[in-house]
Amino acid sequence: MAELSAEALREKLERRLGAEHVEVESTSGERCPGSFRLLVVSAIFRGKGLLQRHRLVNEALGEELERIHALEQRTLTPEQWADEHKFS
Repeated sequence: MAELSAEALREKLERRLGAEHVEVESTSGERCPGSFRLLVVSAIFRGKGLLQRHRLVNEALGEELERIHALEQRTLTPEQWADEHKFS
């Protein structure tokens, strides 16, 4: 079975969540193989709590989730993302 790539995960999240910004970083060097850190910005997260957002990400990853050992997620709405970057 091929190793998961950060780029493949990024593309899948963009497509399935209609995300306007996605960052995927492999943290396998710091942790065990199959470890990733995600930042996903999508309008689909509006009005949803943290657990609901994370479930949407997990569902979007589908089969790949079974091969991921550790997944750190940060999920923001476009408004939250804009607020964080006002002064940068």
